[in-house]
Amino acid sequence: MIEDLKRALGDGAVLTGADMAPWSQDWTGQYAWTPLCVVRPRSTEEVAAVMRLAHAAGVAVVPVSGHTGLSGGTQAEGAVMLSLDRLDEIEEIRPEARLARVGAGVILSNLHDAVAAHGLCFPMTFGAKGSARIGGILATNAGGSNVLRYGNTRDLVLGLEAVLADGRVVDLMSELHKNNTGFDLRHLLIGSEGTLGVITRAVLKLVPAPKAFATAMVAAETLDAALVLLNRLQEMTGGAVEAFEFMPRAYMEAYAAMHPEARAPFDDVYDVNILVELGATAPRDVTPGPDGEVPLASYLEEVLATLFEEGLVMDAVVAQSDAQRSAFWARREAAAEVSLSRRPAVVNDVAVPLDYVARFLDTARDRVAAIDPQAQDMTVAHLGDGNLHYVVWISDAGLKDPVMQAVEDVVLSLGGSFSAEHGIGTSKLPSMARRKDPVALDMMRAIKQALDPKGILNPGKTVPPA
Repeated sequence: MIEDLKRALGDGAVLTGADMAPWSQDWTGQYAWTPLCVVRPRSTEEVAAVMRLAHAAGVAVVPVSGHTGLSGGTQAEGAVMLSLDRLDEIEEIRPEARLARVGAGVILSNLHDAVAAHGLCFPMTFGAKGSARIGGILATNAGGSNVLRYGNTRDLVLGLEAVLADGRVVDLMSELHKNNTGFDLRHLLIGSEGTLGVITRAVLKLVPAPKAFATAMVAAETLDAALVLLNRLQEMTGGAVEAFEFMPRAYMEAYAAMHPEARAPFDDVYDVNILVELGATAPRDVTPGPDGEVPLASYLEEVLATLFEEGLVMDAVVAQSDAQRSAFWARREAAAEVSLSRRPAVVNDVAVPLDYVARFLDTARDRVAAIDPQAQDMTVAHLGDGNLHYVVWISDAGLKDPVMQAVEDVVLSLGGSFSAEHGIGTSKLPSMARRKDPVALDMMRAIKQALDPKGILNPGKTVPPA
């Protein structure tokens, strides 16, 4: 198999032995494996050649992009690991149509920089933007800090191209906003985690880049009070809230311990801390007035002052410079570093209705304490869309599954989801088997069997066996 791949791609595109080390464990260090080899194709045609060879030989193939996943979705013991890092061309940016055609290997931050030169933005961002690649972002239907305004990844994709398990290429590179010609195969592939096809190219939606931001750290009385703030800001700004991120006291204290050089946003320590950011493009919102103040910042300050008088906001600091704004965001984007700073840890990526977030935290904490009185939870949340990264530091690794199940019980009792944006991979397979509707699982298995009858594409991930 390795010799066949070398003949198809050239020796330099097939790695073995020690050269595979960067592709032999995940970012968290929780999972490690030894691939059969790592292949680095340069084009869709070479990806197709790899899949044809693997299909004929019945050898497993695990696609990988930026390798920054958190759910064990790229474990590849004995498999061909197919890296998309060389498919990194930004093929075209069309400002008038507000779209970009890109390869799956394009790094997210590089795309941000390229479209910014046209006054545009690809509105998907998160802490790993400097290493995450478009293929992986689509394969996991990634979320981020501005889903509140722009939606998840699938909401930002017009079309894509993918290579199927047998090497056939499906061309869905539509640039249309309306295309009602049968099943939407684009959305079937987005979020399938490489189990149905290898995404190689995409057509992405762009939006006008905000010409001004107003960013603040806000201490609220309660989470319910924070939701009042969110709704007031949405009404006053016409939906200009880009991010609304919750960091509780424990998170703020853990970050301060890890980064003593960082200046705290408040003199006091509060239970509910919100990073709120508004973005605007309209001249009426971004053109400074006679006093030099940007109207967008005035809106934010006005709402904060009103809620302070009502007792719902306890403290607030509005960023006065790009450096201060960056410091606010650095604290939030250190979430993975903070959450995984202690082991063993039970990592939950859950979603509940916005007005149930406080109930979830209170109930989950009680349920976890009944199992492990020494456990400590560590939360950070995209509060604007109800997505919580709820990590529990447990005293004994043997308690991982009972704690996970307890959290799932609470989530589902509130009508939530046990996986919001990180995907299933292998870490959430038991959850899928326990919690997913059985008929839905049967449908997923039927689709997998139809598109990958030999089961070679990222086997053992996403869909649990019958």
